[in-house]
Amino acid sequence: MAAEIDQLHLLFFPLMAQGHMLPTIDMVKLFAARGVKSTIITTPLNTPFFTKAIEKTQYSASKIIIKVIEFPAKEVGLPEGLENLDLVTNQELHRKFFGALPLLQQPLEGLIQEVQPHGLVADMFFPWATDIASKYGVPRLIFHGTSFFSMCAAATIVQYNPHRIVSSDTEPFVLPGLPDQIKMTRMQIPDNLRGGSENDFTRLLDRAKEAETRSFGMLVNSFYELEPGYADYYRKVLGRKAWHIGPVSLCNRNTKEKAQRGGKAGSIDEDECLKWLGSKKPNSVVYVCFGTTSNFPPSQLREIAFGLEASEQQFIWVVRKSKNNEKEGDEEDWLPEGYEDRMEGKGLIIRGWAPQVLILDHEAVGGFVTHCGWNSALEGISAGLPMVTWPIFADQYFNEKLITEVLKIGVGVGAQQWIRLVGDFIKRDALEKAVKEIMVGERAEDMRSRAKAFGEMAKRAVEEGGSSYSDLGALIEELRAYPSLSNQD
Repeated sequence: MAAEIDQLHLLFFPLMAQGHMLPTIDMVKLFAARGVKSTIITTPLNTPFFTKAIEKTQYSASKIIIKVIEFPAKEVGLPEGLENLDLVTNQELHRKFFGALPLLQQPLEGLIQEVQPHGLVADMFFPWATDIASKYGVPRLIFHGTSFFSMCAAATIVQYNPHRIVSSDTEPFVLPGLPDQIKMTRMQIPDNLRGGSENDFTRLLDRAKEAETRSFGMLVNSFYELEPGYADYYRKVLGRKAWHIGPVSLCNRNTKEKAQRGGKAGSIDEDECLKWLGSKKPNSVVYVCFGTTSNFPPSQLREIAFGLEASEQQFIWVVRKSKNNEKEGDEEDWLPEGYEDRMEGKGLIIRGWAPQVLILDHEAVGGFVTHCGWNSALEGISAGLPMVTWPIFADQYFNEKLITEVLKIGVGVGAQQWIRLVGDFIKRDALEKAVKEIMVGERAEDMRSRAKAFGEMAKRAVEEGGSSYSDLGALIEELRAYPSLSNQD
């Protein structure tokens, strides 16, 4: 029987990428609110993100600690300072970045010996963390950062290989065994699931799947009421342990927390943004953002510009300026001549980072054009917004199916091809049609009503007594009961 633990202490090790670090700091806040001490592992250039986030919390430095380890950029031939996946601009850098991750094993082992945590929450991209945790008798929790639906869809493809019985890349097949009839094509599933093109990255994902079966369980940024059939399928049919503790972004409750979550605004600050939104009618603005890792070419950005203009809807469009064009001085080649003059008062372009949660929660915003990255999708759901879905790669085509076919709160632009970083090329008229459909189309009110209902469910889930609040409590109790490292000394 485990001895009493004075204070539960968890070690968090997120992937160095905005989409993984953001939910990690939110999770740390949730655990801190329940009396759990947390130590976050990161690298030098990613440290300011965490220090600034912690400064904004109500929790003392004794509750949330940061440990810094070196990122082995030089060892794998990466440029100095490339310590974050969001800085990756091409496939070669992507390969090298993930090639650097196994070199973090030794620093992790050293920190486990130093910190002696009662549990390790490590990113799915660190499959070797399971072995290290096991060596020291520490339960390893995986943070995948995706939906139950996505994990179930991927598992059924691995188990049944339905994509191998169709005659072409474009012929639809059904994902067998799932609670809903979901059809996809080979072109829409992640490259590691298609088979036939093994590389270092697909092998890493295979190791991650294997590590999942040997780990203590999965932390899921979702809530039961959103995808009950898939939460049950994952736990009961697949037999995996998991705790739904989301939407974790809802721990940011006041305007300041929402505004400063994740960074500093790029070309516009939150006050200007709120002033612009404050001049608009409720549900009249569509928010357009494709996450931090997508890398659209100028030709695609031009199509987006023309599509938004043709939709005749007011919009806020976030453009990630650093990766759209690698030549300095060419960053605005994608912008149609006179575009911002024509759009003055109708459209707001934010170059760089934007206070997304703050914008999505504003009453003027009535729709969201998203790449279906799970953080963004769940933030849109939490805000009660219908969505235009434009998946690019990773788990995004799975999440699109959840949004459009299961939840029925979104409309797709018709993306057909999974392509890392850049995605399928979408023409302006497809975007125009989809934006009109969620904002003013025949189904717009029905989708908005459904979306608002899910938004209310999300908020209830994280309140005391809610499904996610209770699941987090159950996890904490399981960790307290686990024979800790200190008890085995």
